[in-house]
Amino acid sequence: MTTKEILDELKLYGSDSIKKVFFKHGAKEPFYGVKVADLKKIQKKIKKNYALSLELYDTGNTDAMYLAGLIADDKKMTKENLNHWVKNAYWYMISEFTVAWVAAESNFGHEMALEWIKSSEENIASAGWATYANLVTLLPDEQLNIAEIKSLIETVEKEIHQAQNRVKQTMNGFVIAAGGSILELTDFAIEKGKKIGMVSVDMGETACKTPYIPEYIEKIRQRGALGKKKKTVKC
Repeated sequence: MTTKEILDELKLYGSDSIKKVFFKHGAKEPFYGVKVADLKKIQKKIKKNYALSLELYDTGNTDAMYLAGLIADDKKMTKENLNHWVKNAYWYMISEFTVAWVAAESNFGHEMALEWIKSSEENIASAGWATYANLVTLLPDEQLNIAEIKSLIETVEKEIHQAQNRVKQTMNGFVIAAGGSILELTDFAIEKGKKIGMVSVDMGETACKTPYIPEYIEKIRQRGALGKKKKTVKC
């Protein structure tokens, strides 16, 4: 399929009700409002396509950008590709999901996460925290720097309430991911979560809420998923 053919198909799947929801969350024109389930129908036909994913992302169309992440051949992504993507991820559905997924499953996830976390740009920093959160849910513990992750949790404790809006959200998610995916850090993450307390994030005109770290990790425990790793973070 060509980029034009895909855009034409996305238009057919477009939904005004989905557009309204996305607008409330921060999306901007141009986009059609395509359900993820419908994006996956196109993904199944394409599977992985590195060049096409780059073209789709550069359309600036949210639906196409999200699809680009689903079909991206992550191991072919360069640091230049990833930095280009994160700089053009104008709202959190792209920066914290599409970009963070692809970065985490690329050959440069750890490097990109640490670099982006330091950014003064909200969407880039939030993508960094989301990327590292994905890494801890993907990689075996022996491939992770546990001391570094522990130090980052302490950084979150100190800085989260003064951080930019979406950065607070992804910092919070990082602590949950670390506590839920690394048994060695479960109790530590819960302890720090109690000290952090509830985190206030402006979700705009939506019903979304930021989870309380100890409660969320306890939910992971209750469903028997503590320490379990994912095969992929894309969904």
